[in-house]
Amino acid sequence: MPPTECRSKLRLRRRTNHASGGFGGDAAGVPGEIDCQFIYAVPLGTRHLTRSLGLWDIVFIGIILVQPTAPMPLFGVVDQEGHGHVVTAILIAMWGMLFTGISYGRMARAFPSAGSAYTYVGQVIHPALGFVAGWSMLMDYILNPLICTIWCSKAAMNILPIPYPVWAIFFVALFTGMNLRKIHATARTNAVLAVAMGIVITAVLVACVRYVLTLPALSPSYFTQPFFDPATFSLSRVAAGTSIAVLTYIGFDGISTLSEEVKDPCRNILLATVLVCLIIGMMSAIEVYAAQLVWPDGQTFPDLDTAYVHVAGRAGGAILFQVVNLTLLIASIGSGSGGQLAGARLLYGMGREGALPRPFFGAIDEASHIPRNNVLLIGAICLAGAFIFSYQLGAELLNFGAFIGFMGVNLSSFLHDYVRAERKTASNLCPPIAGFVICFALWLSLPTPAKIFGSMWLVVGVVYGVWKTRGFRDPIRFEGSEI
Repeated sequence: MPPTECRSKLRLRRRTNHASGGFGGDAAGVPGEIDCQFIYAVPLGTRHLTRSLGLWDIVFIGIILVQPTAPMPLFGVVDQEGHGHVVTAILIAMWGMLFTGISYGRMARAFPSAGSAYTYVGQVIHPALGFVAGWSMLMDYILNPLICTIWCSKAAMNILPIPYPVWAIFFVALFTGMNLRKIHATARTNAVLAVAMGIVITAVLVACVRYVLTLPALSPSYFTQPFFDPATFSLSRVAAGTSIAVLTYIGFDGISTLSEEVKDPCRNILLATVLVCLIIGMMSAIEVYAAQLVWPDGQTFPDLDTAYVHVAGRAGGAILFQVVNLTLLIASIGSGSGGQLAGARLLYGMGREGALPRPFFGAIDEASHIPRNNVLLIGAICLAGAFIFSYQLGAELLNFGAFIGFMGVNLSSFLHDYVRAERKTASNLCPPIAGFVICFALWLSLPTPAKIFGSMWLVVGVVYGVWKTRGFRDPIRFEGSEI
């Protein structure tokens, strides 16, 4: 793009009394006055987004993206894999995501008009590795509506005992139909749902406290067992549970896509990302701790996938059982349909750019102006996957791809903010290294089936990428598009 057709630099300058290289520091670690140079190309004559979002605005948006009830659908699976150490798994995962969140915030500061692991890795490390991160991201977009289909079907069976295959077909048809008709949740709807979830969570916690108070005299070890049970503790099992518990935090990276709408993005994107991980982590730990006090023996859950719903029923009776079941069902419907639309847009963006066959993936329906082919394709994949995959395997596969993206962002932050910085600081070194090590360890802890299926997906992607890009000499875009 010629220089006359772009805005090359936006410089935001602010004063700070904090130590250099911290959350508000620049890459070079210069104390006092900080220059955050956002370099990107924007065609002249286009409308620019208004910087109207403050710190707590984007924190609230991040909580909505992740969802306050995020650990509830995972509770039974993590309990089984971690041999009861759900709280410990949630907290370990929180630290990994906190460090990764710092890396996302710093990369958003360096590339404010981007917001994806594909861009960060491709720009900072190498386009080939960026492609790997993007290909992993594509798998996550497809898997999200798939695991929502599975969970919704299991939850619906708690309302009407219709066979699972019937419910699976129903929810795939529902998600696909909503997206073909462009019916999707608004920001106001999401905010209302977040408040409703908060009320339900409060009701569950109150019921759990009342239930525990009715139990006979309990030993102190009863209250510490959710953190550490010497009879069942195994480092490898806790790591396996943690590798799944990370799904609790998936979505926090969406904050980085708001860089062009945030006041003082140098500071607020990074702080908001960290705060969202911290708030969700604390809320999630409290939710699963209360559940484990009510139902300490996870081997007796009637259904592993909807275990938290049964915990609510034990603590608060049939009414709370149905309220929690319905709340999580509605949340999963929103997540599943939204995930299918996001995946369809991503495939459309790749098709439009020629990364995928344009006649199929880059086509837009003339009547509805949506990528109909992509919506139907993801719907077909979800329908087939609902009969092949379990919820647990789908979640593990989704985390397989997420960990690759997270490791890539941490490595990008390490290279950009430490290796290539004029001044080396420990605050620019430690978070990305810690985030990378934790994510890598959890990636290795994923069960073998997830690593096998995930590796097969990567091999197919790399072979396709080598062919499509003539050995990665041509770029492949993974960004989606507004339809």
